[in-house]
Amino acid sequence: MAVADTPHAGEASEFGDDSLQLCCFFLGDLLCGIDICWVQEINRNLSLTQVPLAPEYVMGIMNLRGRIVTVINLGRKLGLTPGTLGGRSRVIIVNHREEYIGLLVDRIDDVLTIDSRDIAPPPANMEDRKGKYFTGACKKGHELISILDVEAVLVEE
Repeated sequence: MAVADTPHAGEASEFGDDSLQLCCFFLGDLLCGIDICWVQEINRNLSLTQVPLAPEYVMGIMNLRGRIVTVINLGRKLGLTPGTLGGRSRVIIVNHREEYIGLLVDRIDDVLTIDSRDIAPPPANMEDRKGKYFTGACKKGHELISILDVEAVLVEE
């Protein structure tokens, strides 16, 4: 499933300056969202080639129509329960500095449009390491969506 015609990061969406579209997904029981401007596509191709000596959160690489995509286990990178291949897991392909990176997630949820005024800071009880990867949180019904800071996740440590 490809995500087409999305504005680039920093551009106003067609929904106005005060709204944000989130691509929502689960890491275990944690509901997360990323700004849809980051998303190139969502892929179910889970055929990966291992990369020797890569960090433990790098699951491998995949070929996406001639482009090499590094796939990371987002749960492991965030210090949460590592995701597993198979079932409902998917790879969210993001464009980071002209390089495609795949984020393995346990399952995809909805794309939501939220009012940016409804975004609260990340909960204070998040550990420093995990908390640095999130820009805020918002509600979806009775659920809390943790908004992922893609830049923070993909910057080398």
